[in-house]
Amino acid sequence: MSGEVRVIVYCRAPEQGTAPVEAAFRSINEDLAGVPGLLRSELLGSTLDGEDRTLAVLSHWKDTASFRAWEQGAAHREQTSPLRRYQDRESGSRHYGIYEVLSSFASGRP
Repeated sequence: MSGEVRVIVYCRAPEQGTAPVEAAFRSINEDLAGVPGLLRSELLGSTLDGEDRTLAVLSHWKDTASFRAWEQGAAHREQTSPLRRYQDRESGSRHYGIYEVLSSFASGRP
């Protein structure tokens, strides 16, 4: 067990496409630069047929304590507000998830 944590936030792009979500993601990450424990963040787009508006933000954290400290801090809500309007709250499932890395594998290939 590494202790690292992954946080996934599920999003839905508006009718005009993913550009507004991508802009919100970039804006948020400018504000998050230097947050203790945040290792990296990625914006992912679904490649499944018919899901070109389904997106997810995947952030990698050093540990649960680092994520919780940021999440409970005063800046959290303001820092993430540009992306909040795109969170997928209509799909019937949770719009986010917090997962501890239990095991991992790297192939060693580029």
